[in-house]
Amino acid sequence: MSSRPTEVSIRTYQVGFGDCFLFSIAYNDNTARHLLFDFGSTATPKGSKNRMMLVAKDIVARTAGKLTAVIATHRHRDHISGFDPGSNNKGTGAVIAGLKPDLVVQPWTEDPQIPTDATGPRLLNVPAPQRGAAAQATALQAMHEAARGAVAESGRSPHFPAALRRELRFIGEDNLKNLEAVKNLMEMAPNEYVYFGYRTNLEALLPGVKVHVLGPPTVDQSADVANQRARNPAEYWHLQARALAAAGPAPGGARGALFPNHVAARPPNIPIEARWLVKQARKMRGDYLLQLVRTLDDAMNNTSVILLMEIGDKAFLFPGDAQGENWAYALSKPEIREILARVNVYKVGHHGSLNATPKTLWSGFQNRSDVAGNRLISLMSTLGDKHGQAQPDGSGTEVPRETLVKELRRDSELVNTETFAEGHWFMDTLVAV
Repeated sequence: MSSRPTEVSIRTYQVGFGDCFLFSIAYNDNTARHLLFDFGSTATPKGSKNRMMLVAKDIVARTAGKLTAVIATHRHRDHISGFDPGSNNKGTGAVIAGLKPDLVVQPWTEDPQIPTDATGPRLLNVPAPQRGAAAQATALQAMHEAARGAVAESGRSPHFPAALRRELRFIGEDNLKNLEAVKNLMEMAPNEYVYFGYRTNLEALLPGVKVHVLGPPTVDQSADVANQRARNPAEYWHLQARALAAAGPAPGGARGALFPNHVAARPPNIPIEARWLVKQARKMRGDYLLQLVRTLDDAMNNTSVILLMEIGDKAFLFPGDAQGENWAYALSKPEIREILARVNVYKVGHHGSLNATPKTLWSGFQNRSDVAGNRLISLMSTLGDKHGQAQPDGSGTEVPRETLVKELRRDSELVNTETFAEGHWFMDTLVAV
């Protein structure tokens, strides 16, 4: 009797602002295959000490000590920090590596052997990969350095508003290298560096499962991505990194009790008539840095792996944090929109940010319904008041975005980690296939 999938169980872990999903496929011969989609967090919920280690140990128990594959959608800390093995090699990343996955899937931009001016992945059996002006790998490296400089400046400048400092640190830290986690992912199993249309070995490891890689596109594939690079060439990131490194500490200044926004004169003396201008310049510097790290954040999100799996008569969509340019290429193809229309389970992109769930994608889901029952299931891992800010007129950047959350609640069965009962740090979703 051939091995055939009978049920899928998805365990959504409450890791705060981050992603961690254990995707388990049960077969009719009493075997199972397990996929781990991401394992990271930048802010665990209050009162959740050792949460990441608890999750790691639960994954061991749930998988009976064996993972089939790890999908690290992109290198943001809130998606891969849990793969750090720790300085003593006893951290959560070492626990996951001990499950001996057969495969690690990452975006093509993570391939350590691609040339720094590559516009696409390293091609097997091809002497010289195509080259272009994008300099993707170099740009990613420079982006991390820019983020590091922004985080350092946010910590040493007392002149930025408290809310700006918090967001600057939060987004900037998410864009740092996560070097030990990256190394561990490279070493724990054979790696596939995937892109739109890639024929992944996941299908060989998962009998009865059809896997579509819908993103990220390569620069060669997607005109949208190429145009974005033209507007923000790789050299831009180098210039920003150097500018931040050279900026040094922001000008000092004591705050008086009577005039808290007063800029004190310190060598070199600031003339009294110029102090208002200095205050405004310092505020502009903070706004500039925040704009920079938000741009870094969007660019890294657009390297996310997008996987769609068809199992039996069900379809499961896991898009990491994919945003505009990443989605645009897949959604431009009618045959892909036809497959996406049949999705039964959707992992909400980027913790519920509005630009990670394009309206073309959302409106195309045929299983959306405001009637409870056999309808679309949405899985969202998030933590509010950490990313972006709400605005009274509804134009805010808050994550999760309230307008999207309302739609998810109305038209799908929403599993939202923010609503888990106290003391519950995971929830299982069962789907017969």
